[in-house]
Amino acid sequence: MHVFAVLAAAVLFGTTGTSQALGPDDTTPLSIGVMRMVIGGTGLALLAGVLARRHARRRPADAPPAPRSGVRPLLLMAVTGICLALYQPLFFLGTERNGVAVGTVVALGSAPVMAGLLEWLLTRRLPSATWAVATGAATIGVVLLGAGGDATGGGGTDPAGLLGSLGAAASFAVIANVQRRLLDAGWDPFTVVGGMGASSALVALPALPFVDVSWLGEPVGLAMALWLGLGTISVAYVLFTWGLGGLTAATAATLTLGEPLTAAILGLTVLGERLSVLAVIGLVVLGIGLALLARGSRAPRDPRPFAVEG
Repeated sequence: MHVFAVLAAAVLFGTTGTSQALGPDDTTPLSIGVMRMVIGGTGLALLAGVLARRHARRRPADAPPAPRSGVRPLLLMAVTGICLALYQPLFFLGTERNGVAVGTVVALGSAPVMAGLLEWLLTRRLPSATWAVATGAATIGVVLLGAGGDATGGGGTDPAGLLGSLGAAASFAVIANVQRRLLDAGWDPFTVVGGMGASSALVALPALPFVDVSWLGEPVGLAMALWLGLGTISVAYVLFTWGLGGLTAATAATLTLGEPLTAAILGLTVLGERLSVLAVIGLVVLGIGLALLARGSRAPRDPRPFAVEG
């Protein structure tokens, strides 16, 4: 169930590009990103709060005591919210400078590698061989998908855009590892994700007066904002964090490569885009990598907590 929860979150993440393409023409990446965080972060905090209280009422009497609140866990939750807010402009910078295909490939393709390396640095445990093989296959699939689907033929890669995409990947890797750390410490997953939502909304809220959101007055614009906020942030991250409770951060990050798979399928079926033979091969390789990882993740996760301090 944990694998399918993360895959479901990846599917929701993958609808972002199509939703933007179907939205109003007068939007900007910054205005969409800010509204997505304000709506999504607030909705995430409210939804997770309800689920956390419900989960607490069903807590078994013989369950270990809940961890005590303190400055450290609150700071860690705030870190995830800041990273979630930073992900938006960094990701859009990459796609703006280098195109959607290249920017998305760099961001999504490098996130699992960064998450696995960061997890190894924090826990001193190498990811499994299954993770390495599945991540390699999935990453190759993403690269093929991006290279084959790029019809612009533009040469060269903009350094600032490349740094933006890598920064977005690093932000997601930090989110996955910090949330995994909090879950290992005994924190309820819905409390963890609710803290991320609240802090991300607080980070984005001050920017709201400085962006043009007049497109919210159009029905299609309001629908887009609500879906991007509630569907691809609130619901998606509840599923992702709950699924993370039974997986390693590296495995969860690799499973989210289902996002470009979803985006490509929606581009073909909804937006009428066409993929080259190379891109189709990339889709197949990506699907094989995700299937391999899902199969290899059936074994229970190592219950030992992170040994960060040694």
